[in-house]
Amino acid sequence: MSYIIDRRLNGKKKSMVNRQRFLKRYKKQIKGAVEEAIKQRSIQDLDRGGKITIPRKDTNEPMFHHGQGGKQTRVYPGNKEFTAGDVFQRPQGGQGGGSGSGQASNQGEGEDDFSFNINQEEFLDFMFEDLELPYLVKKQLKDSSAFEIKRAGFTTAGSPDKLNIVRSLRAAHARRIALSGPNRQEIRTLKKRLWALEEAPNDDQRNQEMDEIRAQIAALEKTTKKLPFIDEFDLRYNNMVKNPVPSSKAVMFCLMDVSGSMTQSIKEMAKRFFILLYLFLRRNYKHIEVVFIRHHTHAKEVTEDEFFYSRETGGTIVSSALELTADILEKRYPRNDWNVYVAQASDGDNWEGDSQRCSDLLYQKILKDVQYFAYVEITNGPHQNLWEEYQEVHSRHPDQFAIQHIEEMSDIYPVFRRLFERKTEGAA
Repeated sequence: MSYIIDRRLNGKKKSMVNRQRFLKRYKKQIKGAVEEAIKQRSIQDLDRGGKITIPRKDTNEPMFHHGQGGKQTRVYPGNKEFTAGDVFQRPQGGQGGGSGSGQASNQGEGEDDFSFNINQEEFLDFMFEDLELPYLVKKQLKDSSAFEIKRAGFTTAGSPDKLNIVRSLRAAHARRIALSGPNRQEIRTLKKRLWALEEAPNDDQRNQEMDEIRAQIAALEKTTKKLPFIDEFDLRYNNMVKNPVPSSKAVMFCLMDVSGSMTQSIKEMAKRFFILLYLFLRRNYKHIEVVFIRHHTHAKEVTEDEFFYSRETGGTIVSSALELTADILEKRYPRNDWNVYVAQASDGDNWEGDSQRCSDLLYQKILKDVQYFAYVEITNGPHQNLWEEYQEVHSRHPDQFAIQHIEEMSDIYPVFRRLFERKTEGAA
């Protein structure tokens, strides 16, 4: 078997094949570097490529070499400090990790970390690798408008754009063979008689009979040629049928608390979480709708721009967001047709007595219609009353309802990965 390897250089005299081999080989180290880069980036730069740094030691390729063989224990003469089995400690400072930390030393050596650039597509690939919407299932829509056009053989009637030329010519050829078969058989018989008469002695009776045979052959050939090359009866059209197909349509509800208890730093972390979620959905799923809901004392469905940049604030009634979610679900997204997901972010501070209302709404109206509900509480203090209510919901529906806690900016990406790691179907 022959293998062809494309060694042509891409832009800037670099080979794309070698680049992909490099990214694949050091995938684990690059993935960790991407995670560290996400923690340090601003919201506007989350989806951009950039410089990635991995330890130089991780880029060394393994190699085979000859060893001395056998088990050896050796203590050199003149040694006064060590005995067999002692472990040598690394020299303090100056060992060169490329980080510039530590004190000056006259011992040790090392190498700087290895840095390189990856583009936006590669950055997002590493960011969202092994993530998916949990329990996404295909649903057969009863009155769906989603159909798949499939070939179902051939038909003798149809529009000109569906004409199958090869099949039509094949049918015409078969018709001509079938209709002209007796004539061609008779022509062959007459020609054999004519050839036999040509070998016979020349006389008037033979010549007369040969002329009659030639006339018969000419008449039969004329009749055969009158058969049309193609007839309407020969036309064949591609038969296309519409079959309803299972749909994987999904909708994600994004619920963000913008009440007065949400400080600016907490709001920034909530926005960062939802931007990660939005990038993930848009990159991994072609057909998905996103519903943005902001709430304080009352909830409102907003556009993407308002969701991330509006400065409206107020008191805290979390149940208003859940009530609006339940209403939208009932009117626009029936469970039989849609995979429904909800992601909620809040600091957990809620008006007294409203948290019980939230859990009642979840049990009665929301959880029966959603595939997966993810709640993120963003606070560096003790958990609030909403967290306690949601913990009870989580204990009853551990697979369908997930809760996570974010204390600082560096927790956002690990929490995001835990919430949307790949899960098997069957819980919802």
